[in-house]
Amino acid sequence: MDLNEIVVFARVVETRSFTAAAQQLGLPKSTVSRKVAQLEERLGVRLLQRTTRKLNLTEVGTAYYERCARIVSDIASAEQVVTEMQTAPRGLLRVTAPVDFGATYLGPLVAEFVAQYPDIAVDVDVSDRIVDLIEDAVDLGIRFGPLSESSLVARKLGVVRMRLCAARTYLARRGTPTHPSELADHDLVAFVPTARMQTWPLRGPDGTVEVSPRAKIVSNSVKVVHDAVMSGAGIAVLPEFVFAEEEVEGTMVPVLPDWAMQEGDLFAVYPSTRNLSPKVRAFLEFLVAKMNPVPWDCAARAARMKKASAE
Repeated sequence: MDLNEIVVFARVVETRSFTAAAQQLGLPKSTVSRKVAQLEERLGVRLLQRTTRKLNLTEVGTAYYERCARIVSDIASAEQVVTEMQTAPRGLLRVTAPVDFGATYLGPLVAEFVAQYPDIAVDVDVSDRIVDLIEDAVDLGIRFGPLSESSLVARKLGVVRMRLCAARTYLARRGTPTHPSELADHDLVAFVPTARMQTWPLRGPDGTVEVSPRAKIVSNSVKVVHDAVMSGAGIAVLPEFVFAEEEVEGTMVPVLPDWAMQEGDLFAVYPSTRNLSPKVRAFLEFLVAKMNPVPWDCAARAARMKKASAE
């Protein structure tokens, strides 16, 4: 089946003229005539009765045109939908993010985004597995670096530091260490998502100190470690975004603030910049704006809270 033949035939019928159809389609009249003849030959029927002055549909041609007209209309509607979706942000946006980051920050961000873009619906998948964006038809992923090499485009959103922290109640009870060597005398809670996190390479004024925590509680879940620390179980190394709110409130306190693990980057990744849809572009630019400064920047958060209370 050649859809071009159907489109040409329908236009000839609608204009009642090979010449007018050719002009509207931007084709030579000979091409239009040939397309109709090829269609009739393929079907084995005559669709049009031609005279020097008129064109008339045969009975078979009338029945065929009625169905072809719907097909051509559906094609035109489909192209219109594509055009509209490429000129304005609309449609379903599928996003994936790590569980802990997604649970902490994505809800409010997505709510604000859809309020700005009411023609966009957002499907958020929070998962710690590396989602194949292309195979799973996901528009954009949020990931922590370093990223493995791939065909994905990455745009940096911000920086995440792994910092020592403890509940204020724990430090009041056990005291505050002043050097990594004193951590051996404290209760420790270890976030161990991967084998490389079984030691804490802390960088500070004296260079890098490797701490091998003998932890009383170990988990691959940020939430479990966070909640244990908040309950006064001990000192942990956590991504700073996890306890930023408690730090501003004063219930969680940075420990050894001059010592931290290596920073990691937060990225938005997506399949390609070529023909990037308006909905993805809009969300990407929205994320970049909202991450400058990053929402877990305690100084920025404190300033915003102070400004809000003053107003």
